[in-house]
Amino acid sequence: MSQSYDRGLVEDFGRWREFSAGMWAWVFHKFTGWVLVGYLFTHIAVLSTAISAAGQTQRIAAENDVYTTVIVMLESLLVVRILEVGLLAVAVFHILNGCRLLLVDLGIGLESQDKSFYASLILTGAIVVASVPTFLAGVFG
Repeated sequence: MSQSYDRGLVEDFGRWREFSAGMWAWVFHKFTGWVLVGYLFTHIAVLSTAISAAGQTQRIAAENDVYTTVIVMLESLLVVRILEVGLLAVAVFHILNGCRLLLVDLGIGLESQDKSFYASLILTGAIVVASVPTFLAGVFG
């Protein structure tokens, strides 16, 4: 027979303070996974639209087709570059936390899960901060 536990109300926002590092790692991993899935579908939709438009109008100029024109225009927008930095942060955290979870599942680092979660957050932050100049290059010039 299974036991039932009172987990409290979901609406009780004070419970978020009770979460340990492991629970936050789980929440962030699920959130970043859903963001990546959403991005993938959005990316496919945008690319398929640009490709079909390029096929219909053939070429705007000798070297530039609709697809290239759209991509160059999007890349010139600051908000797109900032969203790309956010996408990098989500992807890097998801990858590092996934590797951390794989090691934990293999029994490696079981006693230091909190430290490895914080390390993955810090490493994600360092990679993202180091990449910001690369992502923002060309927007202001």
